[in-house]
Amino acid sequence: MASINTCYISCGCNRTPFSADWGRNNLICYASCRAVAIYRPEGWSTKPASVVSTLTGHQDRVNCVQWIRNPDNSREDELVSGSVDKTVRVWRQEGEHYSLTTTLKGHTGAVNAVATVKVCPNVFDHNTATVYIATASTDSTVRIWRREPEKDFEEVQVLSFGTGFVLTVAFCLIPDTNIPVLACGADDSKIHLYVLQEGQFVRKRVLTGHEDWVRGMEFAVEDGGDLLLASCSQDHFIRIWRLAGRDSNTGTSSSSISCLSLEEDIKMRENTFAFHHNDVERFLAVSLESVLSGHENWIYTVRWRPQEMKGNQWHQPMSLLSASMDKTMIVWQFDVAAGVWLEMVRVGEVGGNSLGFYGGLMSPDGQSILAHGYHGAFHQWSHQQSTLTWEPTVTGGGHFASVQDVDWDREGGEFLVSVSEDQTTRLHAPWVTPDRETCWYELARPQIHGYDLQCLSMISRYQFVSGADEKVARVFHAPRNFIDNFCQICGVPLDSELKKKTVSSLPEGASVPALGLSNKAIFQGDDSLKTDRELQRHPNEQYPDVYFTPVALTAPPSEENLLQNTLWPETQKLYGHGYEVFALASNPAGTVVATACKASKAEFANILLWDTSTWRQIGSLEGATLTVTQMAFSPSGQYLLAVSRDRTWSLYQQTGETWERVSSVDKKTSHSRIIWACCWTHDDQYYITVSRDKKAMVWSLSSVTEDRGAAKAVSSLVLSESVTAVDSAPCTVGGQYLFAVGLESGQVLLYRWCAKDGSWTCCHTLTQSNAHHLAVKRLRFRPRLGRAGSTEPGSWLQLASCGLDHAVKVHDIDISKL
Repeated sequence: MASINTCYISCGCNRTPFSADWGRNNLICYASCRAVAIYRPEGWSTKPASVVSTLTGHQDRVNCVQWIRNPDNSREDELVSGSVDKTVRVWRQEGEHYSLTTTLKGHTGAVNAVATVKVCPNVFDHNTATVYIATASTDSTVRIWRREPEKDFEEVQVLSFGTGFVLTVAFCLIPDTNIPVLACGADDSKIHLYVLQEGQFVRKRVLTGHEDWVRGMEFAVEDGGDLLLASCSQDHFIRIWRLAGRDSNTGTSSSSISCLSLEEDIKMRENTFAFHHNDVERFLAVSLESVLSGHENWIYTVRWRPQEMKGNQWHQPMSLLSASMDKTMIVWQFDVAAGVWLEMVRVGEVGGNSLGFYGGLMSPDGQSILAHGYHGAFHQWSHQQSTLTWEPTVTGGGHFASVQDVDWDREGGEFLVSVSEDQTTRLHAPWVTPDRETCWYELARPQIHGYDLQCLSMISRYQFVSGADEKVARVFHAPRNFIDNFCQICGVPLDSELKKKTVSSLPEGASVPALGLSNKAIFQGDDSLKTDRELQRHPNEQYPDVYFTPVALTAPPSEENLLQNTLWPETQKLYGHGYEVFALASNPAGTVVATACKASKAEFANILLWDTSTWRQIGSLEGATLTVTQMAFSPSGQYLLAVSRDRTWSLYQQTGETWERVSSVDKKTSHSRIIWACCWTHDDQYYITVSRDKKAMVWSLSSVTEDRGAAKAVSSLVLSESVTAVDSAPCTVGGQYLFAVGLESGQVLLYRWCAKDGSWTCCHTLTQSNAHHLAVKRLRFRPRLGRAGSTEPGSWLQLASCGLDHAVKVHDIDISKL
């Protein structure tokens, strides 16, 4: 079997409030499309930040995840995920891998929130623990699941909320007992408290006060033994409730509560309820402790700072994190002297095109905070002890919609560029430093568009063309600031790079005008080059212009820098198509670009050719009758292959300055369904087409050009499902061609093909957890041997893949073991 390692996984976080959780094991689990990604954040091990695993199994978007906490605050090894597919799944860590242990079925609607608690007779013996899971769904119920020692989970109770919905749930153990208390925050603006009694959860109190939907809650056990419940709402307020033990039912009494938003104290009555523990009646008094005001939009998440060890005991810091759609996170701390909660730290975004935060997380030691937002990105800040400030930290992340296309840097494969239906183009490259392991990160976001992006092609190392759901193809060129930072981060000699271009003519960076779609170039000395990062207002006082600020980077940029300071100037617009651009290709020399658009008639299915020196149209190629789905120039640049939705392909040859069709197939001798993709072998001898008919066909260039009649395939491979992507390695392996084939299920297969006898040998299968869990959209081998960012000799290939599951992946292949 082949030795294949996935060295880079890039995928965004789903846009739901409970789609990420940071465990005591220093790992973050987060929902990405239909999978759960396990992410190792920066600064929590000797290894760099990266996604280390993806857990696949759900059949629809994952909405919520949570680690199953241990009562002794030890490292977690289980997590729970809930999905739109109406199921809840429990995963267990086994070494470096995770396995699905249980699938909980019962809900009739999407699962939106989960909460877990472990009840241990012996706090240090997890094998004797009983685990409870509460799941909230759009079917207006909360279901309780229980797993007793040595047994599997079973449903033990259904809490019905009529026509309402529970949006958040939280579990905790009542101090000095093993009795769980469950809080349910609902769309009736109320918090419903339940206590476990005789195997069933009984509603004891309903807490009122919020004036809009309750969005987030979390319990903490105060050092004095009281329970604190923090809740947040769409009313822009945070409320902290105290659950204190009482010796008897004392009825009601007044208690003074400090409120940051009001000058005078509020008087509120305690509500006391009874419960039984070991046949003894006990009491809890619930009161409002504080109301915190500081956010200006919906608050989705509140998180207590995790307990920390002091001496031989666990101590609960009085610190709270909140995340809001106002693009900020606030760290609140309780001032003992003043007796009030104060805003200690506020971090977030200024400007940009983001829409706020869905959730916030706090690291186990409380020294890092992380937010995930509407655009699927992670924003991490770490506390610097030397300066006592919070500074942005390198984070992972990725696209938050299907990734449609990827392409390597043409001059050596030093970086990878991807486009997505999330309307962004992203550049991925390895961070090369002598004192740490080489790891891939997102280094730039050259294009942030207003239409869903569908295709791209690199013209040269610092120039690419992209197509979106519009009739225009757009050309972009790297600015000087990117070249400087790319060379610094990736270990590429700057002097040799600058010799390739006229540096004086390169713009410094780019910005996007208000309400604009085109990236505007900014040159040194330009009045719009803002060095103080200030935001200028548009004349209508509504939309701010976000200006470029040159930044010298020694590490991958933060999300804020990616949004504002890594754009590439748009240098050309290519007009000519009547419908949305769907496919692009450029020849190896970077002198010709081919574009094609969506078409339902032959008159719109023509391919336009462009001269990259003048950007004038130099040809229009006919052949297809429906949409051209993909195009590929031969490695010599002499031929252009185009495959179409009409189940045919056309081969064009350059003769002087003109191109003519030299071969094609009819529907009887080619594929029987839409042809999705095509590629050439590295020596120009063969090309391969793949289709929805589950076939991969190999065609000989010499035979189809010599015989101007209907071409015939020299070999074919039948697979188990539709084939959506294909690429050929830049070298032979053991005298045979190496192909990567992507399937509709997300699997990627490596095949060796022998040209002498037409035989196929499957070398390796990348399963859904290692490849993709939805259809593969594009496969691209690095154009030369070796691994990007490494100068070590070796028989390595790198394969980039992207898919409908929002993921971009890079796989290392040791061809000596194929």
